[in-house]
Amino acid sequence: MNLPFYIVDVFADKKYAGNQLAVFFDAGNLSLEDMQQIAREINFAESTFVTKLDKENNKAEIRIFTPAHEMQFAGHPIIGTSWVLMNKVFDHSPNEIKLEVPIGPIVIHKSDESIWLKAAQPKFWDIFSKEDFSTFSNLTLSDFENQFPIQEVTTGSAFVMVGLSSKRALENLVLDKDKTDKWLRDNCKTDHRGLYFYYLEGEKLFSRMLCIEHNQLVEDAATGSASTCLQAFLLKYHKPEIELTNYQGDYINRPSEIYFKGKLTGEQFDIKIGGKAQFVAKGEWEA
Repeated sequence: MNLPFYIVDVFADKKYAGNQLAVFFDAGNLSLEDMQQIAREINFAESTFVTKLDKENNKAEIRIFTPAHEMQFAGHPIIGTSWVLMNKVFDHSPNEIKLEVPIGPIVIHKSDESIWLKAAQPKFWDIFSKEDFSTFSNLTLSDFENQFPIQEVTTGSAFVMVGLSSKRALENLVLDKDKTDKWLRDNCKTDHRGLYFYYLEGEKLFSRMLCIEHNQLVEDAATGSASTCLQAFLLKYHKPEIELTNYQGDYINRPSEIYFKGKLTGEQFDIKIGGKAQFVAKGEWEA
């Protein structure tokens, strides 16, 4: 069985930047094990599998896999898959489509060259102490910003938000793999465990996402799901309306730009992230 596939760079304003994504079509007959093996073989941060396609109504069902496990929700795979559907698959390049992912339906909009998604309502979980990080990182107390808590947040995938006091602290960040893995396992509520370090400077946001996969410390080039969590976090603790750019991936030579546009009204979060995608390649995968 041959699967058509596309490769795009997501949250990128040019090729060979942002976060790579492989999008596989005609995947309805694949088992979850098959999808996992293909994702592990291509070894991008995530790959998506289109299991159902409704061209008449501009809808699709997808599954999302890292090389290690399936994701219930992930931003850059949803943005990238939507770009492929809107520009390469659906007729007449629609400006709105709907994707069904494991956490539920996601409505996607296109505005100019950018693709936007609206995230689910967030949940705010445990708050952690700065002192914890001295056990598995090179951070000192002066490296943390003092306005916001360190907290695990989820909009479908969970991340610990860690605010730093300078770009220098972000750039020079070092984690001990084994100690980080133990802390994440001991403290995070789900099997998906990641740390999202950020530095806020006016209307610019600089970030790094690190996690453990296959017993390796992994840094992501652009993390849409973590960005929705961070946007929710900033709406709650910083200000109730946000429009800014999140810059990620600079320290692994995959510069990325993730657009934030959000609002908090009462207890209702309106969380939108957007970005551009660049077409790289297409082909057939022999499954």
